Amino acid sequence: MSGAVQTQTQERKGEQVSLKIEGMTCAACATRIEKGLNKINGVIKANVNLTLERATVVYNPETVRPADLIQKIKDLGYGASLHKEEAERADDRKKEIRFHQVRFIVSAILSVPLLYTMIAHFGWTGFYMPHFLMNPWFQFALATPVQFIIGWPFYRGAYKAIKNGSANMDVLVALGTSAAYFYSLAATIKGNADKLYFETSAILITLIVLGKLLEALAKGRTSEAIKKLMGLQAKTATVVRDGKEISIPVEEVSVGEIIIVKPGEKIPVDGIVRSGTSAVDESMLTGESVPVDKKPGDPVIGSTINKNGVLTFEATKVGKDTALAQIIKVVEDAQGSKAPIQRVADKISGIFVPIVVAIAVLVFVVWYFFADAGNFTRALENAIAVLVIACPCALGLATPTSIMVGTGKGAEMGILFKGGEHLEAAHKLNTIVLDKTGTITKGQPELTDVITLSDKTEEELLRLVATAEKNSEHPLAQAIVKGAEERNITLATTDAFEAIPGFGLSAVVNNHRLLVGTRKLLQRENVPFESATDRMEELENEGKTAMLVAIDGELAGIIAVADTVKESSKEAIAKLQELGLEVVMITGDNRRTAEAIAKQVGITEIRAEVLPEEKAKEVEYFKKQGKKVAMVGDGINDAPALATADVGMAIGTGTDVAIEAADVTLMRGDLSSIPTAIKLSQKTMGNIKQNLFWALFYNSIGIPVAAVGLLAPWVAGAAMAFSSVSVVLNALRLKRVKI
Repeated sequence: MSGAVQTQTQERKGEQVSLKIEGMTCAACATRIEKGLNKINGVIKANVNLTLERATVVYNPETVRPADLIQKIKDLGYGASLHKEEAERADDRKKEIRFHQVRFIVSAILSVPLLYTMIAHFGWTGFYMPHFLMNPWFQFALATPVQFIIGWPFYRGAYKAIKNGSANMDVLVALGTSAAYFYSLAATIKGNADKLYFETSAILITLIVLGKLLEALAKGRTSEAIKKLMGLQAKTATVVRDGKEISIPVEEVSVGEIIIVKPGEKIPVDGIVRSGTSAVDESMLTGESVPVDKKPGDPVIGSTINKNGVLTFEATKVGKDTALAQIIKVVEDAQGSKAPIQRVADKISGIFVPIVVAIAVLVFVVWYFFADAGNFTRALENAIAVLVIACPCALGLATPTSIMVGTGKGAEMGILFKGGEHLEAAHKLNTIVLDKTGTITKGQPELTDVITLSDKTEEELLRLVATAEKNSEHPLAQAIVKGAEERNITLATTDAFEAIPGFGLSAVVNNHRLLVGTRKLLQRENVPFESATDRMEELENEGKTAMLVAIDGELAGIIAVADTVKESSKEAIAKLQELGLEVVMITGDNRRTAEAIAKQVGITEIRAEVLPEEKAKEVEYFKKQGKKVAMVGDGINDAPALATADVGMAIGTGTDVAIEAADVTLMRGDLSSIPTAIKLSQKTMGNIKQNLFWALFYNSIGIPVAAVGLLAPWVAGAAMAFSSVSVVLNALRLKRVKI
């Protein structure tokens, strides 16, 4: 079993809770909280997402409670509460933006005069300098509110970090600005007006607050995918109660209620059509633009749009059980998860701040005692510049912002990644294993041939076989039963029935013992079938699935069905091969039928006559060869193989089973989403690497430049603030990428 499967199995043993965290300022904060939560007895796994400001914790409810987790986060110096609904989170985001806006405006008003004094000091500017601006106590009056009111969150965060034996961005900002402020205060008290750096501390804080404001605005855009999905939900539903049609809020709909949907209206909840026919636009969930025809007995999905007919359907899933609600949860969980590549940033952030403080101290010592001996001012400036330029905010945002945007874009295209780790793994794939029935083919075979090889007529043979097959849920069995019904054949009663996976079935009908299935089945039961071999091969060469029928221990005939290839399969497989991927088809069908289907779609590598339990072994075989394997199936009978693969992809329409079984769910229901998913993974990973490069570039270049005295503190502050913004904006580029 793969590591991913073990993790999923382990996580299912506990319960999961999402917590809103307040007060995180950089990756070091997220790392510290994550480590703290993982140390708690009873916590199975904890992930902290800086961008979402959220912790996702899997825990043992017998050992620990959510209240204990919240208290632990508070003990570490941060605010925590249970995760809120999207609407409430949107309100929180607005409050956060408003908070930063007020801080920035006040800070800017107080800092601009100080900035003017700094610029006017340069004689070449020719700026007029009012005398009162040069008064040290006036500058002190402007800088003090910025330092201790606007800058108070930095002091509070630094205190809590140090109290807990760690360091974060707040420590760097508090140290750097305090050094400039208190040095200037001491000079003011001594009457030395030539050595004031009030503008340095005030402008640094103003620029950092501006960066936080821009970051909050940009981060709000990263969660637009969730907002769009939430916006798809219908607000009201027309239900039939006491024989009357009434309109009620969708939240009040109950399972089993009869709902009427008119042309142009949204289908409010999931259900089964009871009467009426129409075409339904499901593009908002599947990405498929062609409307889907609906008739009695067909399922409908909440939030899709009824196009041209009146549908009456019975509600089967409401509220959080609907397909859309499940999709929103999958996307939220994926955006809150951590991709393996983020471990690089986490490790760096965990040791980064203490190292930077040590470098700043070393820079001060070298400048004060050696490079420019006795020049305290210059040594202090360079040390402050090192502290400020090194803030690891951008490093913490580099991965989660791209994961958020990438998984959100996938959802818009009908591709649901269950977590960031699967989005990352997809770009490494080099082998795609495709199940045949329902994946390459439509999975809706039709009865094509009834060949009798005994004294039974075709009608008698079909009646016996269809009667036996009506007890089976296998698509081939359903095709035979449907074929008999279309021929107006009345079915008899089954006295006994046994499904034999991978072989066929055994049944007793009208006191006759029937065997219907593969050559292996008849071999096992010692029934000769050599006389049917040539005819079987002819049918199989035509791409049909031929089944032998034995009655009372003697060969009686052949039943053949054909499952047609999906229109998009050949083109999608060609695209996968163009990407350099090895494509393998796996099926329980015999080799001739498999080869006929494979030839139609351009596949050369085939695994035929594979029993359901052996599919996982076939996937394991490819993995042992060092290949990165994706298994693509229907998410139900292929579950073991899906779980064994590096990435399991379920073809489906967002059902519970499909989402549960696979790492990726392809809502569109065809293979064209597979190359799209892989390309999206490649684009996202490229974006993450760009972000990590720029985040590390700022620090690796900025620290040496600041250390040698070529970077003024206020310039360092501006660079630090905009490094975070640039990372978020670069992640947002994924929204516009065409795949």
